[in-house]
Amino acid sequence: MSSFPDVRGVLFDLDGTLLDTQRLILVSFRHAVETVLGKSMPDELLMAKVGQPLTVQMWDFTDDQEVHDELLAVYRDYNARVHDDLIRIFPGVPELLADLRETGLPFGVVTSKRHEAAVRGLATFGLDGAFDLLIGSDDCAAHKPDPGPVLQGCRQLGLRPEECAYVGDSPFDLQAGRGAGCPTAAVLWGMFPEEVLLAEKPEVACRNVEELRGCLL
Repeated sequence: MSSFPDVRGVLFDLDGTLLDTQRLILVSFRHAVETVLGKSMPDELLMAKVGQPLTVQMWDFTDDQEVHDELLAVYRDYNARVHDDLIRIFPGVPELLADLRETGLPFGVVTSKRHEAAVRGLATFGLDGAFDLLIGSDDCAAHKPDPGPVLQGCRQLGLRPEECAYVGDSPFDLQAGRGAGCPTAAVLWGMFPEEVLLAEKPEVACRNVEELRGCLL
């Protein structure tokens, strides 16, 4: 039996949850920081705020608007060039989405990535048309960990938050889902340590896609 017996829909984070973009993000950060700032930074600092919009993350590296904008532009240009070579999909994700579709359960993506970039990532694996909705950082005025994007997703699915699970790999995902009133599922195959995710007290924590499938179906 599902761990979420009352759930009538599912919202997913994207990076680190459905798509394996850790290497893509890391090398893009390295390139931007080294190109614009002329220095290297520890990987853990570069990746500390993954799960929030890129424009928010760049303020960790400068307090100058011009430098911030240059970091953003250099990151995005490089990321676009290496995207298709470095992006991967987590094993079992296409099958999980097919099973959800077969049950008639509506599902969508709520991500801190811009809408166009999110569509490109999904399209790499033929999944750009697989979802009932996709909310990117440019589709909502609020951003995770604010619950606004998740609440918008629930509204677009026509569900109350308590009827809609939110699935993610970052503390920002779980904070947004909990703040919205959704049951939350932490996936442990993403970019954050298990202890960081468990500290957010998700309803369930899944070590692989098969465990997540058992929670949802």
